[in-house]
Amino acid sequence: MEIVYLLCSILYNLVTTIILSLLLPFQALIRLRLRRSPPETHISLYEGTVYHQRRHPLNHSFQYPVRYALIDLQRAPSTNHLHLSAHQARQITHTNGPVLLLTIPPSVGYQQNPLSVYYCYHVQGTCTSLKKCIAEVTNTPWAERVSFIFNPHSDLVAKALHVSPFMDMLGSWNIKASDPGESLTVSISVHHPDLGNYFTASLIAKRLPSSSESDHAIFFWLMPHKVAVWIYWHVSSIFATPPR
Repeated sequence: MEIVYLLCSILYNLVTTIILSLLLPFQALIRLRLRRSPPETHISLYEGTVYHQRRHPLNHSFQYPVRYALIDLQRAPSTNHLHLSAHQARQITHTNGPVLLLTIPPSVGYQQNPLSVYYCYHVQGTCTSLKKCIAEVTNTPWAERVSFIFNPHSDLVAKALHVSPFMDMLGSWNIKASDPGESLTVSISVHHPDLGNYFTASLIAKRLPSSSESDHAIFFWLMPHKVAVWIYWHVSSIFATPPR
């Protein structure tokens, strides 16, 4: 049944992507002609690389380019229903300052976002500092999601979601994230009771100039699709490689 679900999902997304991609240039032209105000300033664009390194069941590493949006949820005109609002994030983390969301926005009807991070700041007097983060982890292709709070400097959380056919549910995630500025980093490693630290994933990205891309629909075109293709491709390559 999982194979049938996967094939139906691929077919549906393929048709939707083709139709909406054909409409995208016309939509971009309309937005350009109707624009009366400066580009949105509550969104910063980041471009970087995701790195994966595993040592079980075999040594395998890969990397792929990504584009992310860092959204100021307090200043955003509306919140995507797939994510928390600034108020909800503050309640969860017991903070009172700005809330930024790092995520890959949907593109032409498709959403593929293995990890989104909320940066929750706390204001005390004249000092504003990053206090807590919330991670939203989504697995592929089931689109199951878990959220958990972590200390951005470094934290160890129990594994709460099946994310790979090559990993069991034992062990913990060690996660940390830098305060986003001109650059940002997020890293996760898996600590297993028998296998040790056998998997590491990291994101390293740099902020682009605010004028680099005014049309975000064009900037993120097919970005979720590319992430899905890279994930499936490398899973297939691991299955095809005999263990040594």
